Amino acid sequence: MTIDLTDTTTGAIDTALNEARRRLGGMTLGMVLTLIIVTDEAAQYDAIRSANQAAREHPCRILAVIARKPKADSRLDAEIRVGEASPGETIVLRMYGPLGQHADSVVAPLLVPDVPVVTWWPGEAPEIPAKHPLGALAQRRVTDSVSSDDPHETIATLAAAYQPGDTDFGWTRATPWRSLLAATLDQAHPDISAGEIAAEQDNPTADLIAAWLSLRLGIPVARTVSGGPGITAASFSTADGDIRIVRTDGRTATLSWPGRIDRMVSLHRRDTAELLAEELRRLDPDEVYHETLNQILINATPELPEPVEPDEGGVTRV
Repeated sequence: MTIDLTDTTTGAIDTALNEARRRLGGMTLGMVLTLIIVTDEAAQYDAIRSANQAAREHPCRILAVIARKPKADSRLDAEIRVGEASPGETIVLRMYGPLGQHADSVVAPLLVPDVPVVTWWPGEAPEIPAKHPLGALAQRRVTDSVSSDDPHETIATLAAAYQPGDTDFGWTRATPWRSLLAATLDQAHPDISAGEIAAEQDNPTADLIAAWLSLRLGIPVARTVSGGPGITAASFSTADGDIRIVRTDGRTATLSWPGRIDRMVSLHRRDTAELLAEELRRLDPDEVYHETLNQILINATPELPEPVEPDEGGVTRV
């Protein structure tokens, strides 16, 4: 069932939701969370479709917030979808004029009582997600640095602004790689002196994995550029030869170990719905992500030269 409301209010939206549930047989509010999507008109279809797919695992009320025509008069239009069109409830809120600058005042009355709130920016991320008006409503805040014009700079900005509850799809995409790398290096292996992660130029996931490995293994991990898709290789230098994981097709990787037969490992690239579903499984702060961001900041901070002291005659010693 789809209900369109033009020039409406949050009270009218709530009334329409109650009426829709009554007409559908008194369906209960079996929601485990509220998902706020901050998006634009061009990206809203794909974002809502991914959210609906994730909601099959995590029933939720989806509130898609779209700010339109900032110079127009303030107006709120709503599109409500319940029943077969969505596993939960989806409300698309189009805010015109100055109202778009106060979206939190519209969204707050529509949150499902006594359940966690997650805010997701599928496009450009705010500089400080926790201080964004819609981010301040949430326990978890999900960004996607790969959607920005400069993913590397965005990751550095998010690292500096991190607050407990922040996460990024760049980190979520790293989960299969981190699992495989951990399983590989959990076996007895020669001492590793250095590592390397190869990926496309604008791939923040590779930056995060390189920082995570450097932190966990205590070795330098280089970040090199390849033709993709995504991350194509991880290699580790040992006295016996290189341990390598190579993935050239985005689906299957080859694990090469000195003196052993090569093995094929499933390592497919996941779509947005899978990434979102993973993030909705946990609502507590991700400490490993936080530690990895700190490592990114450390790696990005240039080393200062040693201070020089003048000698007794006032001449600086070099």
